Amino acid sequence: MKSVLKLLPAATLAAGLAVAAVPAMAQQAAPAQPKAATAPAQPKASPAAIAAAREILQIKNATAMYQGAVPGLVEKTKIALTQQNLNYQKDLNEVAPIVAQQLAGRQNEIGEGMAQIYASEFTEQELKDLVTFYRSPLGKKLIEAEPRAIGLSMAFMNSWAQNFSETVMGAFRAEMRKRGKEI
Repeated sequence: MKSVLKLLPAATLAAGLAVAAVPAMAQQAAPAQPKAATAPAQPKASPAAIAAAREILQIKNATAMYQGAVPGLVEKTKIALTQQNLNYQKDLNEVAPIVAQQLAGRQNEIGEGMAQIYASEFTEQELKDLVTFYRSPLGKKLIEAEPRAIGLSMAFMNSWAQNFSETVMGAFRAEMRKRGKEI
């Protein structure tokens, strides 16, 4: 169960990256348009803050979330291109490993971006304090237990929502009955 829960963030990231890739491919023939700003400019973080952010991400094993991003996106792109170009299936199957090799390691850009984000969201001292915390016994326990706690919490919320939806349905039926209408 633990190993499945630890894979949830990776699966979520892979799904998100795959979904993001498909619209981009669908627009390949579209004229270039200016890109809208996706986020406000982040203040420049100090090298020490970025180093501490990288250490936090390393302690939390964040690379597990995105280590398969490049091969995953290469495969999703190959599948989408194959669906659009059935007569190129053999070529696309041969080209996919070449593209994967050419782009190998680019997933590290995700880690660098995450470090920049952490360094812009927390002060250098806060990041150093977080490193100290994550290296403490309680911090280590949090890293170990949190994925399971989140998974169990999600399962509880889903169960609660399913049961509560029956309560909501009952309330709707009761109110509609008062109006002489059965649903």
